[in-house]
Formats: sequence, C-alpha cells, structure tokens
Amino acid sequence: MPDPCYARLAESGELERRCRAAADLLRACTLCPRACGVDRTAGEVGWCGAGASARVYRHMAHHGEEPPISGHRGSGVIFFSFCTMACVYCQNFVFSRLHEGRDRSVPELALMMGSLARLGCHNLNLVSGTQHLPAILDSLLHAYHDGVALPVVWNTSGYESPVALALLDGVVDVYLADLRYSSPSAASKYSDAPDYVEVSRAALVAMQRQVGSLAMDADGIARRGLLVRHLVLPNGLSGTREALRFLAREVGSGTYVSLMSQYYPAFRADSIPELSRGITGEEWEEAKAALEDEGLVNGWIQALPGGPSPMAGTELPPDG
Repeated sequence: MPDPCYARLAESGELERRCRAAADLLRACTLCPRACGVDRTAGEVGWCGAGASARVYRHMAHHGEEPPISGHRGSGVIFFSFCTMACVYCQNFVFSRLHEGRDRSVPELALMMGSLARLGCHNLNLVSGTQHLPAILDSLLHAYHDGVALPVVWNTSGYESPVALALLDGVVDVYLADLRYSSPSAASKYSDAPDYVEVSRAALVAMQRQVGSLAMDADGIARRGLLVRHLVLPNGLSGTREALRFLAREVGSGTYVSLMSQYYPAFRADSIPELSRGITGEEWEEAKAALEDEGLVNGWIQALPGGPSPMAGTELPPDG
C-alpha cells in the first residue's frame, strides 16, 4: 500500500506547521465559510456550536459507502459532532444538529485512528470534520508517528472555506464531497447557507485541482482523487440538472459522481410539505437522464428507494 499524502508532510515537518496554523485559527475562528471570528480557545462558540475540543459521536468500519471507499474491509469512519450546515432534513441529525458525542483529546483521536487501521479498514473516513480541523491534523500527526498509514478521505458537505482547503492540501487523499443545491434560495431555506452554491462550487474546483480525478488500485479501492455525491431531493429542490451541468463543464466530464436516491424526511423535514416525502420514480428517472445528458459516465447510481443505512458497519467500542 503506498503511503498516504500526509506521510510526506509529516516527514518534512510541514504537517506540524499546519497543526500550529490551524490551532491559531481557533483564536478568531475562520475555519468554515461562516467565519464567526470567535475565540474558541477562550470558551466561546460560534455558529456551529463547537468548542476547542473535537467531539466524536462514533467510529466504525463502515460498509455502506461507495464501493471504492468501503471496499471489502470497510471504511474507517469517524463521525464528528456539530456541523457547519443546518439541513432541516439531516440524516445524521443526532450528532450533527443535536450534538451528541464525547469530547476527545488529540491522543484519543489518534488511538481511534489506530484502532481502525488494526481492524483492516481501507482508509480513514473523516465525516464533517471542518469545525474540528486543528485537532484532526494534530491527531493525524500523532497517528502517523504511531505507525498508522491509511489514506485520508475527507467526507464533506462541500461547504468549505479556502482557509480549510489550504490546510488540507497535501493531507487529503480522497475528497468525498457533496454538491447539494443549485439555488441559493433553496440552500438558504433548507440549510441556512445562502452562499452554499458559490462556496461549494469553488471548493469542488479547488479539490479537483488538489487531488485530480478519482484513481483506484487494482482492487478497485480509491487511492486519490475527487468523488462527488449528489442527493436528489423531492420537487426538484436540489437543482439536479444544473448541478450536474456544473460538474461536467467546470470540474470535468470525467468526474466520478455518486447519484443518491436515499432521501427521506428526517429530522424536521416531515413538517415541511415540499420535503415531507421521498423522491418519486419519475423524479429519479429525470435525475438519471440528466446524468446521461451531461456525459457523466463515471460513478455510481443508487437503487431506488435508497441504499444501505448510513450507519451500516462494524461499530467499535468508544475507547477501542
């Protein structure tokens, strides 16, 4: 197995420098596009609600991701609490919106990474980690010195700042990024992120520039590159055709896309009429037709009415 990207940065001392730079950002936090500017080291919390410590809900060998991510041994997922988005239909709302989980030290996070490596996972899959980026970078450095050498998958909503992406450049092997909306008004109404379209599109272009198109080894396991997820929402709210057109024209027609049908009215969506149902067969056929029309032939199309549970996998004990 080739060394992960961050091995080079760890050996050169650059990763340690990134750790210090990220930690300094907590004093006037600008990690995410909201750029609250609060001093998290002094106990202040910004829009996302996160403090100075990283909070983790669960870590596990996850078998429900896309085939090149989960492979046959599972993806080593760490679900981080809090989120820089506020999706009313969040399927991970227990920890993203209700903030369940336990605050963890950097050595504890590094031990989690080590436990996932010993389990045989193909990668470290860091879910919604932007608000905890300083602790994550420090943990990767600790884990590397403890012998952990797994590729890093940055599993993100796509709502990433240039500051965070600069810190991640050369650290992340695979970006597993969402492209949620094509309409700023929909992004504002359903995720409280009116600048999501602009920010996420710029972020995807930057990610592509960093890691290139998805590359897999002889066993079909992702080793480097960008994989974009698009969740189809009912009533055309995700702007699927426009989103896929952007990907084909601005990121590249060779982009690997995961077209997802698994929407269901989670969290508060039941009370919002236009989001209170799953997608119809007709809506799903329209989404697949858009994918074909834009010439996006690489990737995966989820079965209707949805794929496996997002929590399918082998869970580890909290201190495992």
